[in-house]
Amino acid sequence: MMFKRAHSVLIVEDEDIIRTSLREFLVEEGYEVAVASTVAAGIHQAKLKDYDVAICDVQLPDGDGLVLLRRLQQLNPNISGLIITAYATVENAIEAFKSGAFDFLVKPVIFDDLANKLRRLFEYRELYLENQALRRELSRRDDSDEIVGSSKAIQHVRDAIRKVAVTNANALLVGESGTGKELFARAIHKWGPKQNERFMVASCSTRPDAELESMLFGTVGNAGENPGLFRHVGQGTLFLDEVTQLPLATQGKLLRAIEKQEVTPVGGTEPYAANARVIAATTKDLTVEIAAGRFQEDLFYRLDGVKICIPPLRERLDDIPELVEFFIGKHARAMGRKATLASSDTIRLLMSAQWKGNVRQLDNAIERAVMMSEGTHVRPTDLPPDLRGAEQPLPDTDDLRSALRHYERLHILRVLDQFPDKREAAKRLKLGLSSLYRKIEELGIDL
Repeated sequence: MMFKRAHSVLIVEDEDIIRTSLREFLVEEGYEVAVASTVAAGIHQAKLKDYDVAICDVQLPDGDGLVLLRRLQQLNPNISGLIITAYATVENAIEAFKSGAFDFLVKPVIFDDLANKLRRLFEYRELYLENQALRRELSRRDDSDEIVGSSKAIQHVRDAIRKVAVTNANALLVGESGTGKELFARAIHKWGPKQNERFMVASCSTRPDAELESMLFGTVGNAGENPGLFRHVGQGTLFLDEVTQLPLATQGKLLRAIEKQEVTPVGGTEPYAANARVIAATTKDLTVEIAAGRFQEDLFYRLDGVKICIPPLRERLDDIPELVEFFIGKHARAMGRKATLASSDTIRLLMSAQWKGNVRQLDNAIERAVMMSEGTHVRPTDLPPDLRGAEQPLPDTDDLRSALRHYERLHILRVLDQFPDKREAAKRLKLGLSSLYRKIEELGIDL
């Protein structure tokens, strides 16, 4: 039997009797409950965990419960709100709904009324999530080669690819392993003038040197005829992954294929036309490979004229929420799972990870998370254990003074995040207020 996660509720109420009685009632009803008595404490609780519902009193010692609800929804867009008010007026109801509340409760709170409103709230949430998933499914086209993301880094790449694609020119894609170079190569083909022709992939790092030339240019002779990828792809696109792995002799034939648009098969004497567009990719610095004698300089210049650098995931962290939603949809459809979204604490964890394996590693992590998920949301516990245990990276320095400055900055940022009031933050840090302001300036902390 699959375990069903209990709904979680955050109660922010300054009156002890009301706060305690609400908590006891909801715990008996099977809810997971946390409590807070101030706006600051409520925000602190919401940063520690994603709650399904927040029940907020309108009047709190340090602020307005309606403002608090809007702040909680900024931290977690999936949270729903119930407002507690002392007066059941039309004006109060309108203000509650404007602040994003699902409904409101009047003091003294009647438990049956609370239970009914929570039941309706969760019924509405379930229908809403199903509707959203259906909309995404109906509007989703064949997006297996879609470029996902809206960060400046990926917009720059997308713009460059569109400009290159329409020219039918050859291109070189440079980027770390796992950045999705084949995806971008497919996009160039798809947006080009010969999108209806074939797109074929030749992985130059997975075959013995002796086979690479035959694979690309074909063979003739007693053993039979192999047309080779250049002939097979015709006027389409041939993607050469890890082109630096080609033997020097094969690089020479590739250069001739690009320059003269003809190739001669292994064992043959008659050349045939080679009209394919060539898109090459590498994780290496070709200038280093040329200096080491492993790559032909003339071929480099033929390819380097249209070079597109694919950014690593750490340089496009703003794209992670969109990538996560895309991968959840892809893997949920493939596995027949219910997952449609990632919780905001899952997103925060993913955006703080190192991603040495780039987008490929993120894809694999989400595939595993969808497999382990038990509902509509992917949660941190569904992710691979090595991601859940991710810690702040060490500073890239051996200098003790620089390392201490790095951690001093992290610690002050964390305290300021928990206590936005600088007097309270200074008190927690055991600093004078003027000393805190001086530290903020020295460490370049952007408030």
